[in-house]
Amino acid sequence: QVQLVESGGGLVQTGGSLKLSCAASGNTSTINVIAWFRQAPGKKRELVASISKGGNTGYVNSVKGRFTISRDNAKNTVYLQMNSLKPGDTAVYYCNAETLWRDYWGQGTQVTVSS
Repeated sequence: QVQLVESGGGLVQTGGSLKLSCAASGNTSTINVIAWFRQAPGKKRELVASISKGGNTGYVNSVKGRFTISRDNAKNTVYLQMNSLKPGDTAVYYCNAETLWRDYWGQGTQVTVSS
């Protein structure tokens, strides 16, 4: 079992920054990839960024150059640094951990960007 707890969401103005954290616990050695997804009201959940066990990262085109995903292995924590935020980034952000057998999800953290 893996447990994920997100934090760091909030309300920010356009152009501002936020840093989300995803703290993993449990059988973390089974995690291959940790990713951030987001879901805006009325829209499908979309993949925002991911980081593999080997440190390879990937981003959706809409956040490239603005968001950075990173990890602190000692703390079993993955971060999402979000800069130059836009109203279109408003969503609930979810942390996802992919293992060989199943995916795990956090409870989500709300990010609201005001214009």
